[in-house]
Amino acid sequence: MNELAETSWITDLMDTLGAPGAGLAIAAENLFPPLPSELILPLAGFAAGQGRMSLFSALAWTTLGSVLGALALYGVGAALGRARMLAIAAGLPLVKVSDIEKTERWFQRHGTKAVFFGRMIPIFRSLISIPAGIERMPVPAFLLLTTLGSLIWNSIFVLAGHALGENWEEVTGYADAYSKVVLVAAGLAVLAFLGVRLSRNGPGQRRRG
Repeated sequence: MNELAETSWITDLMDTLGAPGAGLAIAAENLFPPLPSELILPLAGFAAGQGRMSLFSALAWTTLGSVLGALALYGVGAALGRARMLAIAAGLPLVKVSDIEKTERWFQRHGTKAVFFGRMIPIFRSLISIPAGIERMPVPAFLLLTTLGSLIWNSIFVLAGHALGENWEEVTGYADAYSKVVLVAAGLAVLAFLGVRLSRNGPGQRRRG
């Protein structure tokens, strides 16, 4: 879907439903990360500047949409569960169960920070909800951290779109650059992991938790 088509359906949704339409678009973005929050949010801010919705409702509904989308992915993680996750890991090439166990221990120590700050990182802002569900992070804590992180992220883009008015699309240029940096860093991390794993002699012994 090109940017013009993306803008068109988002605009139509907001014109039809108002601020709840912006919230629905953001909920969908959480479930389908290729949909860009960096486009939806400043467009909602621009709509608020035109008087099509209030600024408060734009912030409230987009944050609610973020939380509901994240909660759905938390449910996916909870349904998947640790046993299934380990079974899947055991069947993947170059992945050891011990890798997953290390990740679990890391999440147990740093999960609260990961959920909070993860809401401000493209792609990961959706995916971070799944390990939170797998590890059964207490729902009240998950909701609080997700709400706060989402409110900060959403406010930046909604307020920028509101302030820039007709030039709201300028926000997406900076957001695209930020997203590319994140994706390149993630890609390099994956390549480093694969390089280390392939350089070792043999796949090693897997062990089950």
